[in-house]
Amino acid sequence: MRGLNNKTAIVTGAGSGIGKAIALRLATEGIRVGIFDIRGDAAAETAVAIQAAGGIAVPITCDITDYAAVVASVAAFETAVGGGTDILVNNAGWDTPMPFLKTDEAFWKKVVSINYFGPLHMTHAVGQGMSVRKSGRIINIASDAGRVGSSGEVVYSGCKGATIAFGKALAREVARSNITVNTICPGPTDTPAMDAFVGSGEQGQKIRDAMVRGVPLGRIGQPDDYPGLVAFLASDDAAFMTGQTISVSGGLSMHG
Repeated sequence: MRGLNNKTAIVTGAGSGIGKAIALRLATEGIRVGIFDIRGDAAAETAVAIQAAGGIAVPITCDITDYAAVVASVAAFETAVGGGTDILVNNAGWDTPMPFLKTDEAFWKKVVSINYFGPLHMTHAVGQGMSVRKSGRIINIASDAGRVGSSGEVVYSGCKGATIAFGKALAREVARSNITVNTICPGPTDTPAMDAFVGSGEQGQKIRDAMVRGVPLGRIGQPDDYPGLVAFLASDDAAFMTGQTISVSGGLSMHG
C-alpha cells in the first residue's frame, strides 16, 4: 500500500485474534507497531512474532478503560519509536453473551467501559498529536452487531452502534486537520471471543453451522479477512475516504 513504510501505528487488543492479525499485516508494510493489550504476555508474543519476521513492534500493557493509563501508554510508545502515532486502530473489545434482562449494571458498565470508552480514551489521547501534526488515520473496528443488532449481545451492540456514530461525527470535526476516521464492521469471526460466545461441544457446533448457513460466501470470518482493509484505510490510497462504515461479513449483511 502507498505511504505506509516507516509510519507508526497503535493497535489495541493486538495480543490475539483480529488485532494480532492486523498488527502482523501492518508490520509487513514497514510500519512500526505498538501492540497494546491488557495481557502483557499476549502483547509480548505478538511483538516477538513481528520481530522474528523482521518487523518493528513495541509491546505495551495497557488497560484502555483507564484514561490516565492510556495517556501514559501512548507516551511510552511514542518515546520508544521516536515520534508521534500516525495510525490508530481501535480493535480491543469484550463481551459475554446473555439475554439483556438477565444482565446487571456491573455487566453493562464493563461492556461500555471496554467497547465504547476504550476507543474514546485511545482516540482522545492519540488524536491530540495527530491534530498538531495535521495528519492521521483512525480506524475503528466495530461490528455488524452495531448495524443490525445481535441477540444475546444487546449492550455490546449498543456500544458498537455508538462507535459507528462517534466515528462519523469525529470524521467531520477532524477532516480539516487531514485526519481520516473510518469504521470496519466484521461479521461473525473465528476468534477466541467467538469460542466464548458459541461454547464448545455439539451445541457450539450447531450454532457455528447455523452461522455458516446464513453467510452467502459459505463460511464465517477469519482474523486474516480484515487486515488488508485496515492497511488500505491507513494508506495514501484511501486519502479521500472518511466517515465511512464498511461491513466485512461474507455478505451476511449488505448495506447500500
